[in-house]
Amino acid sequence: MLTSVQKEILQSLINLYQKSKGKSIKGEEIAEIMARNPGTIRNQMQSLRSLGLVKGVPGPRGGYKPTIEAYHTLNIGSSDKDANVPIFKRGKRVGDLTVARIEFTSIPHPGECEAAIKVIGNIRQLDLGDKVRVGPTPVNKLVVNGVVVGRDDMDSIILLDTTNIRSIPHKSVIDVASQNLITLDAHMTIKEASWILSNNGIDGAPVVEDSDVAGILTLSDITKAIANKKENLTVAEIMSKHIITVEEDLMISDAIEIMNKNKIGRLIVIDIDKTPIGIVTKTDILNEIAGLKIS
Repeated sequence: MLTSVQKEILQSLINLYQKSKGKSIKGEEIAEIMARNPGTIRNQMQSLRSLGLVKGVPGPRGGYKPTIEAYHTLNIGSSDKDANVPIFKRGKRVGDLTVARIEFTSIPHPGECEAAIKVIGNIRQLDLGDKVRVGPTPVNKLVVNGVVVGRDDMDSIILLDTTNIRSIPHKSVIDVASQNLITLDAHMTIKEASWILSNNGIDGAPVVEDSDVAGILTLSDITKAIANKKENLTVAEIMSKHIITVEEDLMISDAIEIMNKNKIGRLIVIDIDKTPIGIVTKTDILNEIAGLKIS
């Protein structure tokens, strides 16, 4: 059983070691962070070495490195492939902090959920009352927003009074896309196209020419054309040629990034043969995230 001082020393060593990208850490560096006498650190290091939690590195560039057992003892990951889950304070990322674990301590009521966040890095950068955002996590893109209401420097844990929790399901675009794809012919008149869109209750559709996707036409395009007295033009003349197709196995979290980057609201989904098989919109994804999509 480690003492509170030994836990803090070990946590500080791991934080410095990860920040240094694998270089050995001197006892004086740990003493400075902990505001303790370097002699105290050296004495405790002897005990930690005998427990197999620390190994000494000789030489002028020597110091200490944590062992795999040290990570296990503090219940944090040690792999170079561990995900880097960021923490933001007042909208700005806290550079050398990452999250090792998120635990929801209680969920009695929607507005009273607390989260215990195990942090790797100098936790003293976060103070009580700070508004922080944790995430996204690598798989379901979990994001937790909240206010710091507690901080355990020994175990490197912050307690958040959560204000918002959201997650993007680990699904591909084909799982949420509309697959009964309605297409428009490039040579149609605007009137014909508007009738198809209206009759099918959709805001837009891909335009096909010679079996290839040539563009996309939306009700907004039609409205703009009519307002500019161009209602006699064909679909090909007013459609948007700025189209982005995505493969059916693309994750919806990646689809959101593509939409935001290109400032568009829909993507055409294609199969392995580049044939359009569906269309996914921001509304489709938002309904899935909110749990409103009807299976």
